[in-house]
Parts: sequence; structure tokens; C-alpha cells
Amino acid sequence: MADESRTHRAGVFDVRLVIALLMGVYGLVITIMGLGFTTDEEIAQSAGVNINLWAGVGMLVFAALFVVWTRLRPIRVPEEPQGEE
Repeated sequence: MADESRTHRAGVFDVRLVIALLMGVYGLVITIMGLGFTTDEEIAQSAGVNINLWAGVGMLVFAALFVVWTRLRPIRVPEEPQGEE
């Protein structure tokens, strides 16, 4: 019975890490666009707010929260499928 309760962490195969990676990459690109490639005319069109910068920072924060969530509450996967003898 002790073997039935043995588990390990999902690790890289956790879907939350995939989501965090995608959001982090998109957030980084949008943040760079907001910092270096947004013109004053584009900022004026968006009511004086650098939307690319703030959306990118928001996406980076979202990705960081997903990574923290993954570290604090890892998904546990059984080492061997149950039912096979």
C-alpha cells in the first residue's frame, strides 16, 4: 500500500508553466515595444497612456504569479499507473 501513495511533481509538463512561458514571452515583447518603439502620436491616440508598456508589465506579472503558484502548489502525479499489477 505504501507504493500506491508514491507520487512525484509534474515538473515541466505542468500546463501552468506553459501558460506562464507564453505570457512571459508575449509580455516581454510588448514591454519592449512600449519602452522603445511607441511614438508620442500613438500614446496621444490612447488618451495619453502607453498601453503597450502597461499591458506588457501586466502580462509579466501574470506570468510571475503563475510560476509562483506552480512552485507553491505543485501537481502530484502517481509514479506508476494504478490498476496494473
